[in-house]
Amino acid sequence: MRKRIVFPTLLTILFTAAAFAQMGKSRPSPPASTTCDLGGGKIIKTDYSSPRMRGRKIYGDLVPFGEVWRAGANEATTFVTSSAVVIGGKTVPAGSYTIFTVPTADKWTLIINKKTGEWGIPYKYESDELTRVDMKVSQLPSPVENFTIAYDKSSSGCTLRMDWETTRASVDITAK
Repeated sequence: MRKRIVFPTLLTILFTAAAFAQMGKSRPSPPASTTCDLGGGKIIKTDYSSPRMRGRKIYGDLVPFGEVWRAGANEATTFVTSSAVVIGGKTVPAGSYTIFTVPTADKWTLIINKKTGEWGIPYKYESDELTRVDMKVSQLPSPVENFTIAYDKSSSGCTLRMDWETTRASVDITAK
């Protein structure tokens, strides 16, 4: 009797694990992650889903200008910092947050929100906002197919950048 129960249970576990592995591979906007090491054990980690252009017009179309965007796809983008940091001149205490943006043609706004675990949009979390900061916008020399969030090390900290299509939005981050 015991063998009859264990074998089907084992098969169910194996098939379930295989199905979940396949789901991650076929996800149109796969998960991605990036970190910034500010030194002295101070780390920032950002997890997001990376959508693809696939021939689409992105900013001003797929991602409307002047509306809150989850800065990626699927679940809201997470921003976790192990220590207090200064982003665009505003202090962000150590903790877990989600980040959203409001893109326009010439300026973006980064929203740092205290609410975590949400899907992303529609955005209804204004009361949970920690702060909003301006981001610089520049044009890239060639199109970027995969939405990318990355940190570039600088002498005073890191620059958070978001690249997609031919647009780069960035903001400086330093340790507090």
